[in-house]
Parts: sequence; structure tokens; C-alpha cells
Amino acid sequence: MRIMPLEKRGISNSRIAFGCMGIGGDWTAAPLTKEDYIVAEKAVEAALSIGITMFDHADIYKRGKSEIVFGEVLKKRPDLRDQIILQSKVGIRFQDDVNPQRFDFSKNHMIPAVDGILSRLGVEHLDVLLLHRPDPLMEPEEIAEAFNLLRSAGKVRHFGVSNMTAAQMRFIQNSLPEPLVVNQLELSLARLDWIEQGILVNQKAGVGVNFADGILEHCQMADIQIQAWGPLAKGIFSGKVLKDAPENIVKTAALVKQLAAEKETSLEAVVLGWLMKHPARIQPVIGTSSVERIHACQDAVRVSENMTREEWYTLLESSRGVRVP
Repeated sequence: MRIMPLEKRGISNSRIAFGCMGIGGDWTAAPLTKEDYIVAEKAVEAALSIGITMFDHADIYKRGKSEIVFGEVLKKRPDLRDQIILQSKVGIRFQDDVNPQRFDFSKNHMIPAVDGILSRLGVEHLDVLLLHRPDPLMEPEEIAEAFNLLRSAGKVRHFGVSNMTAAQMRFIQNSLPEPLVVNQLELSLARLDWIEQGILVNQKAGVGVNFADGILEHCQMADIQIQAWGPLAKGIFSGKVLKDAPENIVKTAALVKQLAAEKETSLEAVVLGWLMKHPARIQPVIGTSSVERIHACQDAVRVSENMTREEWYTLLESSRGVRVP
């Protein structure tokens, strides 16, 4: 059986990661409530119960509150830190009273941003740090300097990127002594540009494909873990009822339901299993805070291993042209 790139590097064998964007209350500066902490604790426990040991954060999630509530979970269970892999992201800065929203891979931003993450989580190090979205003003040499300082200080062990092309990864990697280990991208049954980019080569239908050439191939050759954000496509194939839903969404949802019944599993497991069937050994990052939906993802690995080529292509063909509302 092919193993994940992260597993090859001895970092993680968690086939699914838990994305912590869904915990921490709302996106305002409103203080956290008792209920926010309860939701976070239950979601983390549910993730652990189905074998998830990798947890994905970003310093901007709920304006830092996602990391704060997760830190409280760790405080209650100090033994947990050594059992899990913690990943977070830096590089997006929100608009404020003075400045516009911007991306910032400068050393002067990244180092204090990581200090903030560690403080909110209440930990001494991150296992993986990702650059959140490409910064047009990035200078690879400065990124390398920041990474080296963070690693030598014991604050970060591994580095990766998010939402980047193969060229951007190579551009940054050229200045780094250590390999990038992750690229996190939006991939799902409702976001198929990553598939269409290869299928529609030299076809007019491929002109509108919005996915840079060679990302998957580069990551597979370089043993860079591809993580998928938004893998459940906001639930449009696994229970979310959309008013006046397009025909292809209705058709694909019906196929998912049929396969779930045949395989005696959940709708979520089929949706994730389809994604995980790809030979890149994609690691879905599920973002739901619903205990029920987290538990429903448990069977995804088995589904991915048993899904036939014909079933995979049937789902692909039915969902072409779908976009998440």
C-alpha cells in the first residue's frame, strides 16, 4: 500500500486531518463563551476517537480564537500534546483601520506571528508551519532566514505552504536547506480543476481550467503532502439541502447516497474516500465542528481502498461543472 508523504518523513500517519477553523466561536472580536469551549472539546475528542492525530490551525482562524480554545483543550489534557501533530499557518494579515488586507512573508512578521500561535496554543513548538497564501513581495532568502531562526529556536520542526503552484514551491525551496513537506489546496468533488488540468490537455474545454500546471505531479515527485481543504464541499453531497440545487449537484448527491448504501457506510465517507483514492495520497482536512459529521468520516479510508475505478469515474463525471455555493 502506498503511504503518505508525511508518513515517509516520519511526521504523521493520520490519513485525515482536523481543520480547526470551525471552532472558536465567530469571526468577530467578541469574547469566547463557555459554549465555545465545550464545542471545541467535543470536536477534538470526536476527531481523536476516529483516529485523527493531526490538527490544522492558522493564526487568522476566528481571529486567533480557534487556537485559544484548542489551547484550553491541551491544558486539560497535558498528555495529549505528545500524541498529536500540530500545524498552523501564517502570512495573511487582515485589513485594519490603517492598512489593507495583505500577505506578509517578511521575517519581521512571521517570527512574532509564530510566537503568538505558540502562546495561544500554550505549546513550545509547532510540528509544521505553513505559509498561508502566496505573497507577491516574498523574498525566498528572507523566508529561509525566518525558517532557520524558528527551527534553531526549537519553535517549528517542519515547513510547508498552502495554495501554491509548483513554480512558487520551487522558487521558495531553492533557498531552503530543508524540504517543504506540505501544500494545502482546495480539492473536492465540487472543485475539480486539479483533475481537469490533466484530463483536458490540448482541448478547448481546458481553456477555463483554474489550476496551475503540474502542482500534483511536482508534489508527488518531491514527496510533498497534498492536503485538501474544503474536502466535504460544504456538505452539498452529504446531507445539506440546497434550494433549487443544480441538476449535477442533485445527481452527484444521489450517486453518493447510492454508493453509501451499497458499501454500508456514510455519505461523508464516500465523499472523502473518492478524494483519498487518488494516488497522491491526499490528506483531507475536515473543517466541521459537528461531532456527528466527524464520526461520519471514520470509514473514509476503507472506502478509498475499496472504491473501484469505475465508481471513481462515475462520481467524477456526475460532478463536473459543480461549484460550491
